[in-house]
Amino acid sequence: MGCCSARCMLILLCCLQLITALERQVFDFLGYQWAPIMINFFHIIMVILGLFGAIQYRSRYVIMYLLWTLLWVGWNVFVSCLYLDLGGLSKDSDILSLGVSSHRSWWKDNGPGCESEGLPSAEWHNQQNPELTTVLSCWLEYQYIEILHCIVQLLVSLLGFVYACYVVCTFSDEEDSFNFIGEFHHPSKPSQLLF
Repeated sequence: MGCCSARCMLILLCCLQLITALERQVFDFLGYQWAPIMINFFHIIMVILGLFGAIQYRSRYVIMYLLWTLLWVGWNVFVSCLYLDLGGLSKDSDILSLGVSSHRSWWKDNGPGCESEGLPSAEWHNQQNPELTTVLSCWLEYQYIEILHCIVQLLVSLLGFVYACYVVCTFSDEEDSFNFIGEFHHPSKPSQLLF
């Protein structure tokens, strides 16, 4: 097996998915966005299973990874539509925090180049939901940073899906042509045990 085989590429893509999913998980924790936290957690588990399947030649685990990748692509398309306000969705809704808290994306207040100022009024603690800082401007708005996260996840997932399909086909071909005694045979010929 060479270094550029589909199995090695799938392992590399799974490792890249783990790194990007962990990075995304950290920022979702900082923003208290509970729906993405749960989905990212399941994604990390499924990618680890896919990685294990690719390393151990287990096609069932790679198939689980394939099925999860379809759901993961759907989730990232949904999040992109949410932040772009498409299809009746609004980035100002509390869908991602599951209505538990009024927290938003961590990038909204802490994005690259964001300038913020303290609340000028001393009456902030009399308000029902006080905000201590007001963001004036950012180099890149938070919704575009979240969409960039989704685009990276989509690209890596789609590449992983293609390589995983090829790996599953390769694993099933190898299972059909090897009889675990050390002889290769054709599936149409009956196998005979050698004593």
